[in-house]
Amino acid sequence: MTQALQSSKNQSKSLLAVLMLLVVFCPLAIDIYLPAFVVMAQQFAVTQQHLQQTVAIFMLTVGLGQLIAGPLADKIGRKPVALIGIALYALAATAGAMASSFEWLLVARAVQGLGACATFVAAFAIVRDVFGPTRSGQILTYLNGVVCFIPALAPILGAWLTVSISWQSNFIFMVLWAVIGACATYFFYKETRPQDSQYQGHLFDVRRFAPIFRNPVFMFNASISMLTMGSILMFVTTAPGWIIEHLDQGIESFTMWFTINGAISVVACFIAPQFIKRSSRMALILGLTLMMICAAALVLGSEIASTAALMLPMFVGALGYSLILGSAAGAALAPFAKQAGTASALIGVMQMSGAGVLVLLTQSLPLSSPELIALHIAMLIPFWLLLLTPKGQLLHN
Repeated sequence: MTQALQSSKNQSKSLLAVLMLLVVFCPLAIDIYLPAFVVMAQQFAVTQQHLQQTVAIFMLTVGLGQLIAGPLADKIGRKPVALIGIALYALAATAGAMASSFEWLLVARAVQGLGACATFVAAFAIVRDVFGPTRSGQILTYLNGVVCFIPALAPILGAWLTVSISWQSNFIFMVLWAVIGACATYFFYKETRPQDSQYQGHLFDVRRFAPIFRNPVFMFNASISMLTMGSILMFVTTAPGWIIEHLDQGIESFTMWFTINGAISVVACFIAPQFIKRSSRMALILGLTLMMICAAALVLGSEIASTAALMLPMFVGALGYSLILGSAAGAALAPFAKQAGTASALIGVMQMSGAGVLVLLTQSLPLSSPELIALHIAMLIPFWLLLLTPKGQLLHN
């Protein structure tokens, strides 16, 4: 019995490692090449604003592609979908490295988004398959810790690769990551799709999503995940320019602050499951409260020309993110044991495409980086207040 228990623990560790590899594909592709924009703009003879379109189109296909990848994961299984996604991701990253024009780079990024969405959906569905509604929130918190860690450190790696080798090396690194992810998924993951997994109609039948959208528990918690991800995305896209260009702090200061933020995010997301295990609802309330404190501090310090005025509140925000994302996503998936792939896809659409659209709509506002981040956090206020009411207990129990 002892050997069986030890074997089970080893399998759980292997599965968690595979899941961590799978969720990295998306944030890695968004953040690693951001420091290369200056060089890439010169090579393709476009502006940096044009290059930002490569991020937007990637996020768009990541979100929309999940509407197909989710039902497909329920139909043919999580493993095939993950491996197909990894293959698309690797091919597109190779095409990105070899792109001879900006238009071809856009096409490569669109295809890469389709690959990344498949790994995201597969990972979330596997969590629901294996860990059920009770432990999903805890495991998703670990995974979201990785997701939050990548935007903090990937630009640092990208800056080093760009300066030491070339901007193309960022895309080659993504190819290498895909090879590692494919090997780990193929050899260490055994299919977990339930035998009674529900799949009805064809892949493009949007009616399959209607029952999930009508579920108030899903919509409440998935909306919290989307708005939280929007604030994270606003931070990682505006903070580098705010620190390096507006505050004139240089790459060294940027690297130091983002490294600290990444370390806090990882530590927080490995501690947060203990809070979620005791009470997912209380963990979510605490996380949202920390986010409100973060927003207030950002607004109060927005006129201070100091990196600390931005980053110290974001350290508090990192603690809030770790508590929110796991508990909210876990609660959103809880009612859908037989449609985990489809429900995971909808969360992915809201987190990626929804958050991306919100950021695109607000980026042009005449606000500073701290104020923009605070604005996105403020969108969570109604959910925070509702969670404190008796109805909130029904929406997140």
